[in-house]
Amino acid sequence: MLRLENVTITQGKFRLSADLTVADGARIAVIGPSGAGKSTLLGAIAGFVPVTGQITWSGQAMAQDPGARPVTILFQDNNLFPHLTAFDNVALGLKPSLRLRSAERKAVQDALTRVGLTGLDARRPAELSGGQQSRVALARTLIRARPLVLLDEPFAALGPALKAEMLALVAEIVAETGATLLMVSHDVADARAICDETVLVADGVAHAPRPTAQLLDNPPPELRAYLG
Repeated sequence: MLRLENVTITQGKFRLSADLTVADGARIAVIGPSGAGKSTLLGAIAGFVPVTGQITWSGQAMAQDPGARPVTILFQDNNLFPHLTAFDNVALGLKPSLRLRSAERKAVQDALTRVGLTGLDARRPAELSGGQQSRVALARTLIRARPLVLLDEPFAALGPALKAEMLALVAEIVAETGATLLMVSHDVADARAICDETVLVADGVAHAPRPTAQLLDNPPPELRAYLG
């Protein structure tokens, strides 16, 4: 279980508070106006943004070192290294040194196969389509096998059909692994597609998760203003 207890994030004049709980295995959308702090919230959970208050996982305080947290995060730009092959970009999720044992090499191949990239392991990002690049980044997320998966609009640049395909693949993967998912999106259709609950971030507050359909069908004033 993820718990944000009396958490406050302050950056200059920006302030965001959060006091909420996310159940194990939940699929949570994070929505709200631009600049409200959605990405900042994910950054705090990942350990990249300092907070006051406490963030815990399974009852234990999160480590100060982001690398030691039970978290993997996927950003909009995918963070692929252009000089590395798809295989090596995925392998970074296991070992930054890229010195892999045979079992680890097989795990990388299995991850590439799982996201539909069989036979493309030797290609560099420039030789892949946008959708294929997103799949490489997702495979790297998958191979890290962390129980808390954070998605910061990684599929926003994809067309509707391809984005829907990627969201469905994410839903399949987290269902198989039992991972907890928090996904930032500006598109409420994404939330309806794969997230049972939604966190609204607005007016300086990250609100507790609510059932997605209930929240979107009967939005509070701050969400209604955003949706138009």
